[in-house]
Amino acid sequence: MLVGAKYQPSEKGQKFLDSVRNGKYDRQIINGLKTFLDGNAPEDVRSFYTPDELEALAALKGTKRDVEARMPVKITRHYFELAKKSDALKVLVKASPKETNDLEGAPDPGKQMSFSPVEGLIHKYELGLIYVASTCSAHCRFCYREELIARKEVARPDGAIAPKGLAQIGEIVDYVKKHNAEVAANGGQHPETGRKRLVEILMSGGDPMVLSNKNIASWWSALSEAGIESIRLGTKELAYYPKRFDETFFDMVDKFHEAYPGTKIRLMVHFNHPDEFLVKDGDGDFIEDPTGGFVWHPDTKRAIAELGKRNWLTVDNQAPIVRDINNDPDALRIMQREMKQNKVENHYFFCGRDIIGHRAFNVPIEEAWHVLNESQKGLSGVETHARLSITHYKGKTEVVAVTNDPLPGVPGAENGFVIMKLHRSIADAPEKGLVTLLGRNPEAIWFYGYHDRVIYDEAGLFTTAKNFEDTITYAEVERVEKVVA
Repeated sequence: MLVGAKYQPSEKGQKFLDSVRNGKYDRQIINGLKTFLDGNAPEDVRSFYTPDELEALAALKGTKRDVEARMPVKITRHYFELAKKSDALKVLVKASPKETNDLEGAPDPGKQMSFSPVEGLIHKYELGLIYVASTCSAHCRFCYREELIARKEVARPDGAIAPKGLAQIGEIVDYVKKHNAEVAANGGQHPETGRKRLVEILMSGGDPMVLSNKNIASWWSALSEAGIESIRLGTKELAYYPKRFDETFFDMVDKFHEAYPGTKIRLMVHFNHPDEFLVKDGDGDFIEDPTGGFVWHPDTKRAIAELGKRNWLTVDNQAPIVRDINNDPDALRIMQREMKQNKVENHYFFCGRDIIGHRAFNVPIEEAWHVLNESQKGLSGVETHARLSITHYKGKTEVVAVTNDPLPGVPGAENGFVIMKLHRSIADAPEKGLVTLLGRNPEAIWFYGYHDRVIYDEAGLFTTAKNFEDTITYAEVERVEKVVA
């Protein structure tokens, strides 16, 4: 692990930071089940949980099925007001005993710690991911970073067991400079990993938008001066608290662009359902906008419109397809159209992750593909850019197609087949585009559901015992090793 000195901004960086103002925010966050159990939630919020629901959740406190040990309860006033009119949003933020009925899952999904050369950095692909915050304004019950949010201990490559830590500016800057220098000295590839220059960083967590403007600005300035050309910021704040995107934030954004015009900013936003940004009438229906589409919540609309004014800043939406939240073609169709009409690109939809307790949330892979495919019928070509992705140890894998008819003469394809394509590889580009052909299993929610149905594996997702291990939850390793043997 690199240990860098405390980061000192350059003269240029300090001048920019001195110009940044922090905003003041009142998210009116309701923290913890205890607030509801003790009757201390705001009076109009107390009915969010029924007495029976609270009794069932209270009975699990202190047991291995304690839902808050898996993921703390947290909600903003803004999201509560939306959720009152939406069953889907209630499922998204309300704790439920079903979350811990089955606690199978990986403590470190995707074995990310194997790709963490510096605390808080995952350098798995051609870009780096940094954890800069350990919380969000509210908590999704299906959260794929539950090990970070809940401060769970995970195994590290050196054998240590410890919670994931947050990235520090000085250490990340040192790593980027060192990595890129070694790449340059070796003819364009890193001598050990084979990776090219690191020029893109994704700020994640938690949600970076819970940080102050000055904190975000410090990261942006330091990364730019370290040689990063594109900075992604992953956030669900537009759903949870859109007022965070205020005048002080946009002033910081504009001054950053003036100081570092060569650095692109890409906001990776996270809307799961159109109920998170569209206004409903008394009957629970979306309100048609005379100018086209539907009426947006004014705070969200204002923030999206301001973001769209800056042609050097892009906004992309990505979201998992989650049981009882958005496994609904009509909802996804509306969301994709509204996103595109408001200058938000549709980037990815994800299959679930093999996190602890994932069986309560994950939609079968083939169902997720059918939901997305059905949702894109009737949309224009520019509205249907989103692909369905599932994360394998080897890299992001696109679920390209699911067929209904048999493949004559091919054992295992009697009920149709699934095509997966390696979309992003830990080996960077060389393996991108390689495919795997699998016999169908409508019940499969993760790769291990196909381990006995491999027809063709050019991508190497299921080829060796090691890859079998990489595609399954840890509890299944021993069983699958026997199958491979």
